[in-house]
Amino acid sequence: MSKRVVVIGGGFGGLSIAALLAKNGNEVTLIEKNEELGGRARVWQSKGFVFDMGPSWYLMPEVFERYFGLFGKKVSDFYDLKPLDPLYRIFFNKSEIIDIPAQKEKILQTFARFEKNGDKKLMAYLDKARYKYDIAMNEFLYKEYSNIFSFLNWKMITKGTQLHVFATLDRFVKKFFHDHRAKKVLEYAMVFLGNSPKNAPALYSIMSHVDLNLGVWYPLGGMGMLVNALESLCKDHGVTIIKGEEVKGFHYQNNRITAVQTTKNNYQVDIVVSSGDYAHMEQHVVDKPYQTYSPRYWEKRVMAPSMFIMYLGLNKELKNLTHHNLYFSLDWDKHFDTIFKQPSWPQDPCFYLSCPSKTDPSVAPKGKENLFLLIPIAAGVSDSPEMRHQYADYAIKHVENVIGESIHDAIEVSRIFTVNDYERDYLAYKGTALGIAHTLNQTAVFRPAHRSHKLSNLYYTGHYTHPGVGVPMVLIAAEIVANLIKEN
Repeated sequence: MSKRVVVIGGGFGGLSIAALLAKNGNEVTLIEKNEELGGRARVWQSKGFVFDMGPSWYLMPEVFERYFGLFGKKVSDFYDLKPLDPLYRIFFNKSEIIDIPAQKEKILQTFARFEKNGDKKLMAYLDKARYKYDIAMNEFLYKEYSNIFSFLNWKMITKGTQLHVFATLDRFVKKFFHDHRAKKVLEYAMVFLGNSPKNAPALYSIMSHVDLNLGVWYPLGGMGMLVNALESLCKDHGVTIIKGEEVKGFHYQNNRITAVQTTKNNYQVDIVVSSGDYAHMEQHVVDKPYQTYSPRYWEKRVMAPSMFIMYLGLNKELKNLTHHNLYFSLDWDKHFDTIFKQPSWPQDPCFYLSCPSKTDPSVAPKGKENLFLLIPIAAGVSDSPEMRHQYADYAIKHVENVIGESIHDAIEVSRIFTVNDYERDYLAYKGTALGIAHTLNQTAVFRPAHRSHKLSNLYYTGHYTHPGVGVPMVLIAAEIVANLIKEN
């Protein structure tokens, strides 16, 4: 029977679950508090520059193909993918700049230059990463874990040692490599999973398989093309999309939600799926008797970082950049400490600098450059107009020093997005950009549940839940929750 479903949030999580539930025959209404769809993947345009505001790495293409395949579609029906070569450029300092090429043989040669037998060590490391990835994709990522026993099953007990679930990534990498450059290439992705390599389970070495074996891609037009594709699927299957309304509360009866109350309307429901900020929903929308997790629970979580982001449109082209660029300071532990141990604005920070205009001429006027500067910072740090503008000046000088080119004198368009913006636009707990970190105690069944423990028709999807952070993971979560709803 068709059920009335309200999906809260119009980011990747909300759009992907809404389309699936509508395809399954439900009457779906998606409610987004902002005036545009996309959530963290919104698009901002100014003076001919087109900026992806959030996700900018397109990884694990098979996950996207699988998702669109559920609708009888292919990725190519919606956008064109371009493989990147090099995958990314790394600045270790001004005098040592290394490209990570797309070709496997050239990657091995690069690691051979890092340390003796580095190519052979990398082959062994990637073999293990591929093995973990295949097991994770086939056995664990697409599964719902309702309790600890469903997670610690026979397969996990027998394969857990091989997956290195209970070791840390940093220790695991040290078994193969001693050179700091090799280790950083294999560990940097943990920042985008919201964690430090010293706390992340070694299972996440699968990320090295994801980029070094599977490659890094770019959807021409930007990540906003994926938002458009999901919106198109929703509309094709009859989803009603409402923008500019914030969900403020629920009406209840017999431990069920009967209606969703927004700033403008009430919507009668049979099922509610929240893809918004989990902590905000639990603490500020769900009434206290029906909350699954207490404020103390959220206070004890290891939060993933927030981000200091600058969107910059330059009136000139830069010579020393490729599409994806990373800077790793010599002692990058200091930066991690300012995120997880002594929250503060980092000095000599590592950073990610995206320059999509190197690949896609549609995102910047001819002869100009589109830059996306990201510096991970601690969630909840003090964020004032004076502090962010002062830090912006510092960050630009820092980037100029690293890449060896001037930026400040060429800025035509500039926008800052950081802690307070995440809180305002996405209702993000402590201004986090990524939710909760991927620690051992916050992986799989230890992440917030897909289903409320108190309300029988309230479900959660998105980056807080299993399998976690990242666009592919959010698409997987949508499939898990859609199947969970279908079975109940």
